[in-house]
Amino acid sequence: MMDKEKAAALALDHCKKLGAEYADVRVERLEDENISISDGRVEPIEQASSYGIGIRILKNGGWGFAATDIFTETSIREKAALAAEIASASASVNRQKTALAPLEPSVGSYLSPHEIDPFTLPLDQKISFLADLDAAIASTGGDKINSRSCFAGFRKLDKYFVSSEGSRVSQVIIQTGAGLSLGMTKSHRERYERSFPSSSGQYECKGFELLEELKMKEAIPRLVEEVTMLQSAVPCPETTTTLLLSGDQMSLQIHESVGHPLELDRVFGSERNFSGVSFATADQLGKLKYASDIITITSDPTALHGLGSYGYDDEGVPAKEVELIRNGILVNYLSSRETAARLNLSSTGAMRADGWGNLPLIRMTNINLRPGEKSFEDILAGIDDGIFMDTVNSWSIDDERKFFKFGCEIGWLIKGGKLTTPIKNPTYSGCTTDFWNNCIAVADKNSYRVWGVPNCGKGEPGQNARTGQGTSPACFTNVQVGG
Repeated sequence: MMDKEKAAALALDHCKKLGAEYADVRVERLEDENISISDGRVEPIEQASSYGIGIRILKNGGWGFAATDIFTETSIREKAALAAEIASASASVNRQKTALAPLEPSVGSYLSPHEIDPFTLPLDQKISFLADLDAAIASTGGDKINSRSCFAGFRKLDKYFVSSEGSRVSQVIIQTGAGLSLGMTKSHRERYERSFPSSSGQYECKGFELLEELKMKEAIPRLVEEVTMLQSAVPCPETTTTLLLSGDQMSLQIHESVGHPLELDRVFGSERNFSGVSFATADQLGKLKYASDIITITSDPTALHGLGSYGYDDEGVPAKEVELIRNGILVNYLSSRETAARLNLSSTGAMRADGWGNLPLIRMTNINLRPGEKSFEDILAGIDDGIFMDTVNSWSIDDERKFFKFGCEIGWLIKGGKLTTPIKNPTYSGCTTDFWNNCIAVADKNSYRVWGVPNCGKGEPGQNARTGQGTSPACFTNVQVGG
């Protein structure tokens, strides 16, 4: 088989001969492995690998893209020609010609930090780890627990990128994730579940060592106690109150009400037919009071071990930290070279594709809320009357990302600075900017974590992306809960 450097050079050379104003080529090898155990049974193990080349060309101001997993000169030349043909067709209907924000050629390599490459370990070792967790749930919960699940996933991505501007980048990214959940049924209408570390586990740019670091086994007694407690918990009251959110719930809040609205292709309407637009329109840049003065949120693909971490995006833009919201004001967007040029900005390096067979889109990186000064305990102690909610359970948000309603697995009433009565099916709702402007405290770095989302969907045809949200627990006033 033709090696990746030769294949990429062949494709790039043919794009230039076809009249490309710009072209880039990605050669990628992807390995995936997912293992789960449910109620003591090992589920079918998912293992997948793919290797291919994606060719993107800008010609006459229009984009074209084609891909293949056949590494012959004939196939690569045919796909380059197809990409050029699509670009010409696109240019014929474009309202405005595409321009790209300037970029110095990138030459370098990146290896995500890890200790143990999970793909070097025998499958039995990974299954045994999960089986031990499953047995611990069964022995701790006994007959009270009537559903239990443990899972782990591993990904290795080897990418080689070249462009007609002289960029040449190699990257190897290893990601690992795991989680568990247990459930208890009260009646045919009532069922309760507790999950750890979140409802979708925790995924990071790490190796197999993450599974031990998560300390999942140590959490099982608490989870069994809490799911038992939910059987007799009171319903969430319908009221307006002070709301304290756990870190994993804050991760979802950031993802849905900050990350997606600030994707600049979405702002420009590219997602209108599929997943909507954004209330944070380009004319509000530098003006919109998105959040309270204590809020600063960044895009940071350089964050250590974040699931949205990398060395370069899929346009060869080096990873960098960029402020999106500074002291509550909207100051930037997640952008590509094309969308950034429309606002006379530099790309924030947020273009990524779901494998070699897809065009890159603007995707979230690690969208991180800077921690505050007070500890979680001090913030809780300062709440005389409120509610604490923990662990994602449900979410709904409108097409403009303006109004939302989220639900959690469990909550507690807060009285006199302490968690008191547990509540079941807690929910809260609001308007995005009102909600964020009512944030009065973010906990300090001692409770900070970059939470990983392994399944963010976007685009037509649909693509999956892996993102991170760095946050500590946070407190908001005047929030509508229940109902």
